[in-house]
Amino acid sequence: MRSNLAYNAYSQNNLSIESSEKLIKMLYEGVLRFTSMGKRAIESGDIEKRVYWINRSTAIFAELINSLNYDGGNVAHYLSGLYTQQLKLLAEANITNQTQPLDEVIHVTRELLSVWNEVNAYDMVE
Repeated sequence: MRSNLAYNAYSQNNLSIESSEKLIKMLYEGVLRFTSMGKRAIESGDIEKRVYWINRSTAIFAELINSLNYDGGNVAHYLSGLYTQQLKLLAEANITNQTQPLDEVIHVTRELLSVWNEVNAYDMVE
């Protein structure tokens, strides 16, 4: 019964995503949200929540890496390296219990989201 509910929720969420562009935006926003929650958990000394939130961000970056299309040129290779670096920073924050690596992940992800929004706004005008 429980898996049925989970499947229904997943199906509804998939139907509500209009495009891959919107999905990428949602993933970047998720990283920002989860990484910020991980940072708060470090600051409050909550190890369990720190691990939980950082793992959520890690899962998103892993999915972003897996979804790259290397046939499109050098951008995919650049993003792969950038996402891999973010994974390393997330692991570092989880191991050292320090917020500085998370600040860097937040900064980079904000920049990615900003560029993504700009590129997609430009594409909509054309």
